[in-house]
Amino acid sequence: MRDASPRLWPYAPSNSPVALPETGLFFSQSGLSELTPPASAPDALLSGAALQAYCSSFTSNEGTVDELLASQNAPPMAQRRPFLLLGELANPYRLQDIRIGPLPIYTVRLSDLCRTYADGLDPRDTYPGVHHITLARSPGWWERTHMTMATVDQMKAMVSWLDNGREKTWRAVKPAEGSLHFEFENIVAPAHEEIVWDGENEVVERAAPEANGSQIDLSQVMVPIHTRYGCYDNRGRLARTAHLPQRQFHEGLFRRGSSMKWNDVLKIL
Repeated sequence: MRDASPRLWPYAPSNSPVALPETGLFFSQSGLSELTPPASAPDALLSGAALQAYCSSFTSNEGTVDELLASQNAPPMAQRRPFLLLGELANPYRLQDIRIGPLPIYTVRLSDLCRTYADGLDPRDTYPGVHHITLARSPGWWERTHMTMATVDQMKAMVSWLDNGREKTWRAVKPAEGSLHFEFENIVAPAHEEIVWDGENEVVERAAPEANGSQIDLSQVMVPIHTRYGCYDNRGRLARTAHLPQRQFHEGLFRRGSSMKWNDVLKIL
């Protein structure tokens, strides 16, 4: 593929010329391979062994995901579980810095959930710092993000990196609401003008596009959420990453509002 090195995604997504991957990728310390989905997709809700088998069947020029893992002497798909990469952790440059080991990364669609900014700032590496992404409910909303199949040790390492020495600032949980599908189109999330705010609730007025990939059992997917301050409170509204690039959020909203508690904006199992 054109961007074969993780170092072509430098620093934070807000400063990167490539930002985050647009297609499925197999990440390793030595390089990246673009992943192509299999010709047919299961109709059933995917979880457990069925999800592992489907994720294994994605291919690159170097072989299937299973073959790529074997070539890197990495744990096989049978030892991996789904983990959402909401922001910085989908950045190959960052994954290389963490030395996380080989990871297959897939593009997925969130429904009735949105990516929003955690009410905190990570000052490592860049100035003024990185605003990491957390998850919140948003009825009627949809957007693309990334999912990986990771070992337990890799999940712990990613959450530990987010914590940055402040133990339990981030926590991996399983959502009890929303839905998740594989996504193979460059769908556009609802525009800011398509969300109606009545002073208490935000309602998306546009109908969601048809799903084009298999549904994943979201109750079996781990996702890191910020538990110390939750997410940024924009006078009762969410600051969605789809509407506000990181720099614009930092300069226009950050520290001008308050925070929503994480367990007020997301139900978990």
